[in-house]
Amino acid sequence: MRFLLKSCRVCICVNNTARGPRSAPCLRKSFGKAFARHGALWTTAADGKVKIRLGPSCAQPPLTVHQMFKETVDKYGALNALASKKDGTWEKITFSEYYQMSWQAAKSFLHLGLQRFHSVGILGFNSSEWFISAVGAIFAGGITTGIYSTNSPEACYYVADNSRANIIMVENQKQLDKIMQIWDKLPHLKAVVQYKGSVTEKHPNLYTWEEFMDLGGNIPDSKLEDIIISQKPNECCVLIYTSGTTGEPKGVMLSHDNITWTAAHASRAGNMMPAEIQQETIVSYLPLSHIAAQIYDLWTGIKWGEQVYFADPDALKGSLITTLKEAQPSAHMGVPRVWEKIMEKIKEGTARSGFFKKKILSWAMSVSLERNLNNPRRGDMKSFLPTMADYLVLCKIRNALGFGCCEKHFSGAAPISPETLEFFLGLNITLYEAYGMSETTGPHCMSGPLVHSLKSVGKPVPGCKVKLANEDEDGNGEFCFWGRTVFMGYLNMEDKTKEVFDEEGWLHSGDLGTLDSEGFLYMTGRIKELIITAGGENVPPVPIEDAVKKELPVISNAMLIGDKRKFLTMLLTLKSILDPETSEPTDCLTPEAVQFCLDVGSKATKVSEIVEQRDRAIYQAIQDGINRVNAQATSNAQRIQKWTVLAKDFSISGGELGPTMKLRRPAVLEKYKEEIALFYEA
Repeated sequence: MRFLLKSCRVCICVNNTARGPRSAPCLRKSFGKAFARHGALWTTAADGKVKIRLGPSCAQPPLTVHQMFKETVDKYGALNALASKKDGTWEKITFSEYYQMSWQAAKSFLHLGLQRFHSVGILGFNSSEWFISAVGAIFAGGITTGIYSTNSPEACYYVADNSRANIIMVENQKQLDKIMQIWDKLPHLKAVVQYKGSVTEKHPNLYTWEEFMDLGGNIPDSKLEDIIISQKPNECCVLIYTSGTTGEPKGVMLSHDNITWTAAHASRAGNMMPAEIQQETIVSYLPLSHIAAQIYDLWTGIKWGEQVYFADPDALKGSLITTLKEAQPSAHMGVPRVWEKIMEKIKEGTARSGFFKKKILSWAMSVSLERNLNNPRRGDMKSFLPTMADYLVLCKIRNALGFGCCEKHFSGAAPISPETLEFFLGLNITLYEAYGMSETTGPHCMSGPLVHSLKSVGKPVPGCKVKLANEDEDGNGEFCFWGRTVFMGYLNMEDKTKEVFDEEGWLHSGDLGTLDSEGFLYMTGRIKELIITAGGENVPPVPIEDAVKKELPVISNAMLIGDKRKFLTMLLTLKSILDPETSEPTDCLTPEAVQFCLDVGSKATKVSEIVEQRDRAIYQAIQDGINRVNAQATSNAQRIQKWTVLAKDFSISGGELGPTMKLRRPAVLEKYKEEIALFYEA
């Protein structure tokens, strides 16, 4: 691990003539010539091939997914791989059984007529069937394509049609109903398999999981072997669809080498252990259609022989902690909103505690935070108090969360607030950030126990490079990526593909930030999110939004408005209890929000009481908090002039949040355009 980290090289572009694709018309003129020279680095055809970005550091011979899995079976075949809970009991299968079931699924896909470089769509929550379908599809020469379980029938149609899905795997009747509405419009679709529960109504070419797994018996092993042998590491095997908040979703094409190389090297940069040293245990619960969960749960799990426990489908409604307690993971990944929800739950529990317990927890967390921020040497005399605080108080909280054995805690898919980072440091939990995009097969940069700097998104994974384009006088520029994580291109979208690659073949991220002298990256915003006021002031919204939420614990979501406007405004939502069945925000405030109301002199317990009556105490407290944030603004243009509290918190079903609970700014702007217009009326 140490020699891998030492081999990392970072390329910092300090040439201000370097141009990003969004601001360089001269670059577009040169694309024809440039991509004639570098065209092998990308393709938009499902059956296309690309030049693998080989380099001297962290060299690994290119591998296919099958080659990686076969190596795993040879090393870890007898170890438990997947654990699923059925009737209250954890049922486990070994890596050898996992491989054989994937082989069997591959033959069944061939029986159903899966064509080379056509896709197998998978629509449902994480499960062993999801994993086996994904691996089996690739073995059979197809392309694994996750479809978000929250997708509407229309969104499912777009992905299935665009990826030329031959077979769609659905979890249950609810997901099957979506596909039944669009089946007749999908010319490539040959069969549908429901992998959980019984099929309530028989249809031609509709199968249960058990029926599906028996279909391939007539396919000789030699036929599948020939397909596997013909596969090349530089061919597409996975499609990841973007959220589509700024247009049609884009199919991110990932090669075998993208998957196998990233699974090996990004995970080791995060200090994940191979099973011969220590078998890691993780819990799978985030959407596998998103690259962060897929690379972390599925492909890294295979590469290093990890044991994967599958959470219940209602994990994010509250059952996740139960699974964590039973699985006792050694590593855990969450998106920022998940960590925030855990933080809020702890705060709610603390608010209900007695005076003495509150004081003890406050003391323990402050001691732990100070120690972790100062990072004292081992053996320092001052470590006595943090050790005692951890033993008496903090370890009990971690055990209650299911993190008693957890050594590594990761956060990815979106920036996390400093408040959340520091809260968990107070629990003696360091959140290691991973940074990348679907187009970099997930993490291009990683933090870990051996590579960490607070508020940094990490260093480039050994073998990967980062440079800055259009760097300003403060050292801020657009992050650009190079390495074997970089994707093949967008399926059937040549123009969109050309937009993200520059003339040298570097991938432009759209993210803004800085690089320090040690190679750590610090994000300051996104080009698309950057607010440029009517006066020409560039305003990154996230730091201001985080500051508001820190000042006002009653606020759940804050979104800054002001692009091409004369001044900044903000939409606010209040923290409310989620419906346990639907995860929809209810009208009832959380205990933390109720306590905030009491502290400022309000007896409100519901969102509607505050919003409809414009509760004077709450509105004044919010204005006071906004004033404190404004006092820290670097210029008058960065001050929040107006704000409003919305009647309901943001949610996935409401369209304001994406599947990983990331804020969908364009959707919010459209949905609340009338409220926004009121800000700017003369």
